[in-house]
Amino acid sequence: MEAFMTKRSAIKHQVREGVLDSREFLQDAKVRRLPPRNGWSPYPSNDERDQAYLKTLKPKSDGQAELMDAVDAHNLVLALGPAGTGKTYLAVAKAVEALEAGKVGRIVLSRPAVEAGESIGFLPGDMEDKLAPYLRPLYDALSDRLSMKRVKALMAEGLIEIAPIGYMRGRTLNNAFIVVDEAQNCTYVQLKMLLTRLGWHSTMVVTGDPHQSDLLPGVSGLSDIAERLEAVPDIAVVRLAERDIVRHPLVASMIGVL
Repeated sequence: MEAFMTKRSAIKHQVREGVLDSREFLQDAKVRRLPPRNGWSPYPSNDERDQAYLKTLKPKSDGQAELMDAVDAHNLVLALGPAGTGKTYLAVAKAVEALEAGKVGRIVLSRPAVEAGESIGFLPGDMEDKLAPYLRPLYDALSDRLSMKRVKALMAEGLIEIAPIGYMRGRTLNNAFIVVDEAQNCTYVQLKMLLTRLGWHSTMVVTGDPHQSDLLPGVSGLSDIAERLEAVPDIAVVRLAERDIVRHPLVASMIGVL
């Protein structure tokens, strides 16, 4: 033991004097150094996607890439397209990304409470409980980017807010990322009211499919609003197509004939 301590003291002395390379001492002691790999980082790179704990948001089509670029470059984006093109998912994912990066202070989710062709009657509970069935797609997208436990914690802190369209009038949403989903079920007056809620340092993404409105024919205002705003500078209107559908291939086939 004493001989080992003496040898170790001698090695430390040689290291201080610059005679011995400390890396040789680590190798003799069977301590494995980390591989250099041009600036090693504890976080996995994009090339090691399968081993990553955080999902990397990547577009799966040219339309999705256009939508993601539009959200990064504009404060107001209208995403129109058929079912399965990832409109809602990308909007919520971008909202989570902005919140986690500290670019916004909260996420505001809004969606019209319109049944798809049938009435399910009155729902029990408070406002969030009543809206929960309608906001299920938004919750699914949130839980895919964050754990459900973290989603509930953020909602309890007010960093994720569920805002019914009927209660949005008169509000100014500053420092927020607003997602308005299923906008084809909003009238022209409702959409005009929603769009004018945009405040300072905020981003709003409006998603919808003009061909799948649950309102009476001619009542939906999404197509009219999109055509009018398409000519306004600094507002992006992204139109997704059948080629951007990322669900089952049969969905794209059905959309083409239905």
